[in-house]
Amino acid sequence: MTIGSNFNYPADIAQQCSKKKRAINNKWRATFPNPPDLCFDYRTLVEQENGIAKANNTGQKICIIGAGITGLTTARELHRCGFTNITLIEKAKRIGGRHLTALGSNNIRTVGRPPFEMGAMRMPFFNKSHESPKDGRSLMAYYANEFELVHSDFPNPGSPAVRSTGIYLREGSLESDSNPTMLIWKNTDGKTAPPGETLGAVFAKWKAFSERMTRHVSEHYGSEHWEAMWDSIVKKYESISFRDLVKMPIIEQWSESAPGEFGGMGMTAQESAIFYSIGIGDGSWGAFYDVCCIYPIRTAIFGFSSHLQLIHGRVDLEGTPVPSPYLNATGVIDSAGLYFNKPNYIGLGALAESLLFIKPRETRESLYEHLIKSPTGILTSTAVTKLKKLKSGKTRVHYDWNTAQPEKIEKKFIDADWVIMTLPSWLIETQIALENFTQEMLPFETISAYKTAHWETSCKVYAPLKKTFLSRNRRIPQAIVTDSFIHDVYTYRYNDNGAYDCILLSYTWEDDATKLSLFSDRELVDKCIEELDRILLNSTNIKERISPYIARNQAIVQRWMNDKHSLGCAKLYRPGTYYAAVGLMKYNRDFSHKSGLYLCGESFSVDAGWTEPCFRGAIDTVINICSNTQARFNGGFSMRDYPEYKTES
Repeated sequence: MTIGSNFNYPADIAQQCSKKKRAINNKWRATFPNPPDLCFDYRTLVEQENGIAKANNTGQKICIIGAGITGLTTARELHRCGFTNITLIEKAKRIGGRHLTALGSNNIRTVGRPPFEMGAMRMPFFNKSHESPKDGRSLMAYYANEFELVHSDFPNPGSPAVRSTGIYLREGSLESDSNPTMLIWKNTDGKTAPPGETLGAVFAKWKAFSERMTRHVSEHYGSEHWEAMWDSIVKKYESISFRDLVKMPIIEQWSESAPGEFGGMGMTAQESAIFYSIGIGDGSWGAFYDVCCIYPIRTAIFGFSSHLQLIHGRVDLEGTPVPSPYLNATGVIDSAGLYFNKPNYIGLGALAESLLFIKPRETRESLYEHLIKSPTGILTSTAVTKLKKLKSGKTRVHYDWNTAQPEKIEKKFIDADWVIMTLPSWLIETQIALENFTQEMLPFETISAYKTAHWETSCKVYAPLKKTFLSRNRRIPQAIVTDSFIHDVYTYRYNDNGAYDCILLSYTWEDDATKLSLFSDRELVDKCIEELDRILLNSTNIKERISPYIARNQAIVQRWMNDKHSLGCAKLYRPGTYYAAVGLMKYNRDFSHKSGLYLCGESFSVDAGWTEPCFRGAIDTVINICSNTQARFNGGFSMRDYPEYKTES
């Protein structure tokens, strides 16, 4: 995953480009870098005093299914708008969803143990290179600033944030050395290409493609012609896999007469095989070779892979949590008296905890304090089983309460005016029955799109790392990339306190993660450590084990496809299915006023695996609820200012 890992070209070009073609003086228009589909500045809307809108029908019953980042953000912003009758239902005994910060084995805090980010772990803030991350025009930047989250540059392989990166491909024979060698890449200035002719050639082809596309995209993004240009790009690439894009012929020059044509990377079969393991900077991209190429294009060109940040939490410089609500509580309960995870405000988990427990400026209470006053305000260990549309227009939400104790489960229901589904879409098909929703409310095309969505598996293997590794070791690289089954190895430090640092022993997706399903967690940990030792000992320029630095008995494994609350890590889409995915993003605007149902968050986005679409989906839902309930928008905003998703004409 090294190539391009600190290639912050989108953020750099946004800072440098002086030939913007922006023709619209509109404060709601987004600036580059930002996601391409809706050129809309969500931060401007949310950060204004009193938030998005002032509710008129404050007593409308709103039921939110899922207390991940999407559900919590939706609830918080509805709370800021003045909606008072909110129910938040979570199936698990914890909040945060696929934002999972593990604090020791069984998620029990152990003194000196660092946090392990078992889900999302490196955050794009969509800032330009001359800006601090929190000044980025993104919702992630807004909430990180709002909650005073401490962050630092994420130690991506090949970036200046790591001391060195080891590259071990083809058993150390990538450069035809007679002896197995681990290539060492030191990129302290952020401009040094990876070592060796072979990697250099692959890097040059990727860089040429991404620079050409980013330069022209950045000039047109936000102009009155941007939507037409993006539509042309989509039409050119939506039926092409990433594998095919890598091998597609290069074009030497972009033309305004064909604004969506940027050619391909022109790699040979051998170069493509190397690129499979190296990627563009946020993972071993071979696992995504058969997804629609628009996904990696979006990731690389529009800011998702620039200036990635590691979230330390609501902590001081020593890593100690600062005074925060319920930090010192012995436990927290939901509206029905069931305990769920208390806030620690450490790592990325602090984001979900802050959304629930930190009071917005405009309200008298935090979201939690407001919800807990209602007997159905916040329910954990509660599984929604059926949504039934009633003749009255309301939706009856059936649920099993207290699923953590099967012998004490109670079947209950509430009737809601609006229901917001934020959970992974496969869970809808497999665990929630939908009754009496007509075609005018929930078209077959929508159902088919979320039922047939491709959810990727992912596997992470984390362990504590002795501090002497980063403090004294000079031979073993800080990050390692291989074409072995472990693929990517990260080592990093949050601060100088505590007994341990972090090692992510293996980070894999798709087939590379599925092949590890045979082993128990204990077997997988041992196998990863043994394989890493083998690679290091086999490299004639290393010849040293890493195992003495690793606390293997405290290692943690997360397999997202096996998580019953997720059934996958993130939603992707195959070639030819892009418009179906965008159709899910259009649903709220086109059908929610008829159905009373909202599809919300990363599960119904085209930017899988990131936090920004969780936020954007949440705010989209709040905008549409406010519109459907005749709320008064703040800041002069109206639905005329809100662009619409475009699907195939």
